Amino acid sequence: MFPSTSRDAGREPWADDPSSGPSGPARGYPPAPRTGPDGEEAEPRARKGPRRLRKGGPGRRPDDASEAAPEEEVPPVEFRRPLALTVAGFAALLGVGLVLGAQTAGPGHRLPFAAIIFGVQLLYVLAWTMAMRPPALLVVALVSAGTAAIADVAAVQSDIAGLAPLGYAAVAGLVLGVLGQLVRRVDRVRVTDSLGGTLLIVVGVVAFASLIVLSRIPKGTQAITVCLTAAGVALLVARLTDAVAPWPRLAPQVPRGAAGVVAGAMLGTLTSAVLGSYLVGFTPTSAALVGVVTAATAVLADLAVGYAEAGRLMAGEPPTMWVARHMQGPLGGFALAAPAAYAMCVLFL
Repeated sequence: MFPSTSRDAGREPWADDPSSGPSGPARGYPPAPRTGPDGEEAEPRARKGPRRLRKGGPGRRPDDASEAAPEEEVPPVEFRRPLALTVAGFAALLGVGLVLGAQTAGPGHRLPFAAIIFGVQLLYVLAWTMAMRPPALLVVALVSAGTAAIADVAAVQSDIAGLAPLGYAAVAGLVLGVLGQLVRRVDRVRVTDSLGGTLLIVVGVVAFASLIVLSRIPKGTQAITVCLTAAGVALLVARLTDAVAPWPRLAPQVPRGAAGVVAGAMLGTLTSAVLGSYLVGFTPTSAALVGVVTAATAVLADLAVGYAEAGRLMAGEPPTMWVARHMQGPLGGFALAAPAAYAMCVLFL
């Protein structure tokens, strides 16, 4: 026997000896509940294996709010064929009026064309101020109309046909528009947000005045005819295609199709090439070159207006006047096509 072995090892206990281990329950009775040191019931034995987490995370309580419902998909804006046809008709009338007005311009006889341009500028101010609604809307509208009148007079009366007087008028109009919003304390908070809108309105009305300057340079009237015809055909075809086959969809919130944008730019370029073969000073190639720039510029500006309107609606802003909202696209397309036509005429003709 090893020294470390207890003396009692191997002895069978006597029947009268007290049991050294914990006493078991009496025969025929259920075991007594296990208690802790203070007499309280002991906690149930821990489960074996990893503990499963409750749904919703370990910190979720029964009294918490119910699980968030999955986000509902925003239904796409439906195409409205009568609306697309109406906008297409307005774009065609606007293009015809500008092209025919350019034919009335001549040396010392540009006031009729300036009057037509001023009427289009007033439509632009009405549509864009009602759509963008900058702070001090009336002040911005009046300043923009005054800027349009000053730019038209400068385009007609300046000794040298150039864009410098129009640039001065645009800067003066932008400064006056911002100052008019700073005067009122209510509108002063949003003056930073409205700076972009005021800039678009003022620069847009001045851009139309560049057509008067373009009519004063050689080949200017022919360039107006080619470029604005291409822009008008592009806008007309794009809107008509949206009324017939609005696919593929560019965005769920914008009721426009890519087929109309592409077809409009292509047919506008083709129309300018055809006109170039009949107008003096143009060839089909040169006319197609200036036509593709103005046609693409017009349809992309019209498309950008649609995206801007969708962004305002998604931001929670209330919709604007129906007429102004849908006049905004064609007016913006021609406003951007006018300086593009001037640049193409000066640089490539």
